[in-house]
Amino acid sequence: MTKKILAFGASNSKASVNKQLANYAANQLEGVEVVLLDLNDFEMPIYSVDREAATGIPQLAKDFKAHVQAADGLLISFAENNGAYTAAYKNIYDWVSRLEGTVWEDKQMLLLATSPGGRGGQGVLELAYKNYSYGNEQVIGTFSLPSFQKNFSPENGIADADLKAKLQGLLTKFQEAISK
Repeated sequence: MTKKILAFGASNSKASVNKQLANYAANQLEGVEVVLLDLNDFEMPIYSVDREAATGIPQLAKDFKAHVQAADGLLISFAENNGAYTAAYKNIYDWVSRLEGTVWEDKQMLLLATSPGGRGGQGVLELAYKNYSYGNEQVIGTFSLPSFQKNFSPENGIADADLKAKLQGLLTKFQEAISK
């Protein structure tokens, strides 16, 4: 049975470098079906307990959760806004967290980040790892790609050999974990 990988960039930017990285990384895996989500397809009102009490949980939150449930593994590339998650991603997470079960359903996860700057989204990547690995042994690892425009091209992928090898090692580990 073919394994299904859910991949997305945790940004609503139409030209998201994190969506490009998530797509690239997921497509380096062999023999899997990749489902690439666009967070713009899950735009919902800003979460609040008052809104939830008045209107319930939006169908889009349920749809996002269904994608997570149908996947064997999750590959997320985080965009960093002021050292944290983007508002678009955090809002989806907040709505989905109100549904039964855990948000990520204890799926195998590989966490990535990139940015135009030299830190490559390390702040948000550290935050995500801390939050999602707590009590969850399914987080395979993290990868930061600094200086996206310098280190990545759509034609050739990651230019730096050491960075490319590091990501490949994590992808191999991720693929082995979802194959069990």
